[in-house]
Amino acid sequence: MTDLDIAKKATPIHIADVAKKLGINPDALELYGKHKAKLPLSLIDKSKAERSHLILVSAISPTPAGEGKTTISIGLSEGLNQIGKKTTVVLREPSLGPVFGIKGGATGGGYAQVIPMEDINLHFTGDFSAIEKAHNLLSALIDNNIQSKTNSLGIDSRTVAWKRVMDVNDRSLRKIVIGLGGTGSGVPRESGFDITAASEIMAILCLSNNLTDLKKRLGNIFIGYTFDKKPIFARDLKAEGAMAVLLKDAIKPNLVQTLEGNPAIIHGGPFANIAQGTNTVIATKMGMSLSDYTVTEAGFGADLGAEKFLDIKCQSADLKPKVVVLTATIRALKYHGGAPLDDLKTPHTEALKKGLPNLEKHLENILQFQLTPVIAINKFITDSDEEIEVIKAFAKSKGVRVALAEVWAEGGKGAIDLANEVVAAVEENKSNFTPLYDWESDVQSKIETIATKIYGAAKVEYASRAKLDLKKIANLGLNQLPVCIAKTQKSLSDNPALIGRPSGFTITVREIEIAAGAGFLVPITGDMMRMPGLPAHPASETIDIDDNGTITGLF
Repeated sequence: MTDLDIAKKATPIHIADVAKKLGINPDALELYGKHKAKLPLSLIDKSKAERSHLILVSAISPTPAGEGKTTISIGLSEGLNQIGKKTTVVLREPSLGPVFGIKGGATGGGYAQVIPMEDINLHFTGDFSAIEKAHNLLSALIDNNIQSKTNSLGIDSRTVAWKRVMDVNDRSLRKIVIGLGGTGSGVPRESGFDITAASEIMAILCLSNNLTDLKKRLGNIFIGYTFDKKPIFARDLKAEGAMAVLLKDAIKPNLVQTLEGNPAIIHGGPFANIAQGTNTVIATKMGMSLSDYTVTEAGFGADLGAEKFLDIKCQSADLKPKVVVLTATIRALKYHGGAPLDDLKTPHTEALKKGLPNLEKHLENILQFQLTPVIAINKFITDSDEEIEVIKAFAKSKGVRVALAEVWAEGGKGAIDLANEVVAAVEENKSNFTPLYDWESDVQSKIETIATKIYGAAKVEYASRAKLDLKKIANLGLNQLPVCIAKTQKSLSDNPALIGRPSGFTITVREIEIAAGAGFLVPITGDMMRMPGLPAHPASETIDIDDNGTITGLF
């Protein structure tokens, strides 16, 4: 049975009844049908949020075998609710690019899903569309100003790095030429498209506290320079007000439900390999205002999403997580141990043991932040008892809590042990969250701290363009911004072929993008693309709808 089949068999309750579980008056909801609603920002309560226990779910380095981090996040929230802890799960919104590409949706799986699955994985409440429109409005204003003879800021089009965005994987749009067609059509220049999840507007929305903060951040977007070398920001184009109007509804978190009728808040959707990989500050604080426990996730492995969650989001929003749940699967660890992809279902304790250093490194990374880790073994039917015992013995040797989670097959019931371990870790209260670096450090020190301490690199090298970018950042007075490193999710290094726990490698920074509105810098390593491509046989080939409106093929 597929995830979509399981989701279709569910009988969702009215979203107003989900809201009542959180003590929300149904009149406060902005309804999008019977099973989706927007939540007003007025529900955020700082004092209540400070009393909530924030649980971050992360994972080992991703593999083609899959790890199921979102599934564990949802299952854990179900389990916590089952043992009497008022809990909300807070997740990111899926991007259409992976949905129609190869990765699929992001609503969990099996009996640990959020619903309505089809709506969430498609247009949902229109947040991505609003982000796309706000981003492209600024693009249009920039080119209009370059073209203008009466209202020109004197923008040097050669210095403009701001592209356009769309929420589809389309590699042919990575590099394009715009403005062709003569004097009435604009000034020809090179440009391109990024995917919407990589838009700085997405990053800004995810780090904003309210509309006022949103507008300020939008105005701070760095565009380029004038011919006189003067920096130009979005506020110079008077763009921030109109952009904020397009985002007036998108800034409000979305309330949906789990298969067991528990609350789920889904809001924002940046990727973790090319952006910060976490849901919005507003959504997280909303969940914490309404629940005793708030379970959230950060994209990909702990070297990417978790590091950015902790060093950027938590510092920016003054959040202090209590526990980090590290998701691992036996088959993924066997892959890191050298087992072939087509043989991961076969019991192989030696390959599993060889893969444990990857798990060990991610545990070490969490401990560097002075946080308590709990290992969640996301169980698959092919896992042998002997293999499960290998991980449990490893956890015991490290003095780390561990629990077997069978959430795909059993939902919340399969997460009771994990929920109890998380509660015990919270009640021990041993975490003392400490960021990895000080924002006031110089840019290179911040990059090198992450590369050496989190990735395990021996050193960092900078390409000639990156060196020029460092000078630009210094001249703009932006050295104090944190860094959001763009890196492959497939390896702790910047080389996707180096699986397991590589060492002695060099991280190469090719360039550093400036996201002054979001409030961070983006060092780009390896062969990272901010506009993904489609595989030879994209998932879209199997997605269909019949005359009754029944959708098939989503996963």
